[in-house]
Amino acid sequence: MNRIPRSAVTDLVVLAVLSVVAILGYETSFGDLDFLLAAAAGLVVGTLAAVAGSVFRLGVLTTVVLGLALYFVLGTPFTMPESAIFGVLPSLTSLAGLAIGAVYGWADILTIGTPVEAPYYVAVVPYVAAWAVALVGSMLVLRWLPRRRTVMRSAVILIGPVLLFISGILLGTDEAFYAGVRGVAFAVIALVWLAWRRGSDVETDEAGARRLRAQKLRGSVVVVAGAVVVGAVAGLALAPVAPERFVLRDQVVPPFDPLEFSSPLAGFRNYTKDLAEEPLFTVSGLEPGDTLRLASMNSYTGRLWNVAGPGDSDDDGGYAITGETLPQPPLADLGSRRSIEVETLAYDDVWLPTVGYGSELRLQDADSAAHAGNLRYNAAAGTAVLTSGLDEGTRFRLDANLQNTPSDEDLADVPVASVELPPVENVPDVVTAKGEEYAGDATTPIEQLRNIERGLKTNGFLSHGLASDAVASRAGHGADRLIELFTRSSMVGDEEQYAAAMALMARQLGYPARVVMGFAPEIAEGQDSVEVLGDDVTAWVEVPFEGVGWVSFDPTPDETDAPQEQTPKPQSEPQPQVRQPPRAEAVEDDLLSTVEIDDTDDEDKDRPFRLPGWVWVATASVGIPLAIVFLPMLAVAMAKERRRRKRRGRANEIAAAAAWDELIDRYAELGFEPPERSSRLQTARALERQAAEQGVVAAGDPGALRLTALAASVDRDVFDGQQVASDTVVKRWSEADAAAAAVTAAVGRSRRLIARYRLHRRR
Repeated sequence: MNRIPRSAVTDLVVLAVLSVVAILGYETSFGDLDFLLAAAAGLVVGTLAAVAGSVFRLGVLTTVVLGLALYFVLGTPFTMPESAIFGVLPSLTSLAGLAIGAVYGWADILTIGTPVEAPYYVAVVPYVAAWAVALVGSMLVLRWLPRRRTVMRSAVILIGPVLLFISGILLGTDEAFYAGVRGVAFAVIALVWLAWRRGSDVETDEAGARRLRAQKLRGSVVVVAGAVVVGAVAGLALAPVAPERFVLRDQVVPPFDPLEFSSPLAGFRNYTKDLAEEPLFTVSGLEPGDTLRLASMNSYTGRLWNVAGPGDSDDDGGYAITGETLPQPPLADLGSRRSIEVETLAYDDVWLPTVGYGSELRLQDADSAAHAGNLRYNAAAGTAVLTSGLDEGTRFRLDANLQNTPSDEDLADVPVASVELPPVENVPDVVTAKGEEYAGDATTPIEQLRNIERGLKTNGFLSHGLASDAVASRAGHGADRLIELFTRSSMVGDEEQYAAAMALMARQLGYPARVVMGFAPEIAEGQDSVEVLGDDVTAWVEVPFEGVGWVSFDPTPDETDAPQEQTPKPQSEPQPQVRQPPRAEAVEDDLLSTVEIDDTDDEDKDRPFRLPGWVWVATASVGIPLAIVFLPMLAVAMAKERRRRKRRGRANEIAAAAAWDELIDRYAELGFEPPERSSRLQTARALERQAAEQGVVAAGDPGALRLTALAASVDRDVFDGQQVASDTVVKRWSEADAAAAAVTAAVGRSRRLIARYRLHRRR
């Protein structure tokens, strides 16, 4: 064991102090100093691993592996205590967080608003930063610096804390955390340490040593005073004001979160009531039958349909920053082309009205072009959003292709595409029941979906809830509104309710479905430009089919004359007067006693047995490592057994020779190198020589002759022209197994273990 010198301990303390001063810059991102616990733990873990590697004389690579092991084993209680087992032991969740946070946590800090409190692994960032600086810096202090202590070498140790200091600035906000104080303190400690270490290894007498210490003391005082003065002056004169402070947060655009805006479908009635006759925008380039897409919603919470948030659905693609060239949809059969120009009038939302799936989008007016960086596009949904909003006069041009519309006959044998969408929640039972009822006995997806569409269209009535409508229709598409839609004597609603209901029915049948809101203006043949009104708003359902794309379904009925609901008043019938019997005093029966009956339901009586969560965690913690170790071993063992059976099952002449091949494969799996394209005797002598060189079998040992003798016997069986008896085959395999068992027992435990994971096949 090595002993850590006192000078190295001082260097480690200075390294830790500088790292703490540097990492305090993370305070502006986290909003408080709670992250310091994780950072301090990272410093301790990294330093501990480096010290242990030096004390026990471990190699550099071994020390790094030890540091990684300590990083995962000890990091949970300091970074994710809520995910720890018994408060301290790592769980699968925390281990994954320690790995994910080290890679993606930096981006999360830059793209999430401050103070950063999510995701759950965000505290891993200061932990892993301090751990890396401490591990590398401590290894340099203990292994590299003592070889030749110079100012230049000592300055190299400061690279880690300096990078940590810079990262605190770049990952922070415009408001610095005591930048001047921290900068001066960091510089003072670093300069004093460098000055103190200068010449510490110079050999001199006692008088010279006293003079050297005095000089170093005076020099340190001068350095400290100069650093404080220079730092104070520079901090007052050169420190940037908050808006001019360079931080990565201002340069990195956070991912678009559509949940920051209200659901487009929630404002459906605003168009049909308040903006029914109001021109929203003008569009040129449309053809008769074209519909404009506004937003695609694939997430339902029981209150409303909404656009999925970032990370909720990988298949949906999400809204990504884009230039004028738009990405192509992952699932679409594109056909005819459209080139439209849109100019907004009374429309003031963030969603851009588009058509089909765009290929190029250009903002044409000066105001919106200045905010081109706020444009996001979802290729899978074919919808775009300008987060800065659309004002009156916004103009843009879109080149797009429409989705081909196949016939039901073409879709008869086409399955629904496997698209992962966010789960729908709080779906009313009546919606599920009605969906199954409308789907009926249909067996193909297109038949079931068309039956649902037809059932809603034929059994329902259209009403926007206007004063001119015959029957009132309440707005909304939450669970209560959909229950009302199906429990009233007549189904009454508009596109909002029917599209929401059909999409839920399709989702409950296992089909991915989304609600699309847009506009369907009436366009005459040859009409170049059309004025889109609020009354043109509509909504429909889309379901993806494999290799085809998203197919549209319109479940909204056309019938508007819904029957009036009339509730007849109950008629009172006169009852004959009957003389009432005289009141009798209640006589208590003393023979009967009051019995208290417990009629409370035992909620746990019919509840199935469930294992506690900690059992699953403990089982996974033990089972996953065991599976990693033993499943490959099991797979290789099965492959070897299959190889052996296949060789034994051949004709006798081939089976005898196959015994030799099996033996050579066993040798190769144990780490020996059989020569290629050589005779059996040459191979036997080469393997015997390797065994002797490696000390597996001593030279001259009778056991070493087994390979040569067996090779000669197999050659006689193969080349003497006589029929090989079955007993001979059994004998050759027994000899080969004995030779393989002997060398397996002699090679050692580690080689036997490695051989279990190897599979060799002699050509």
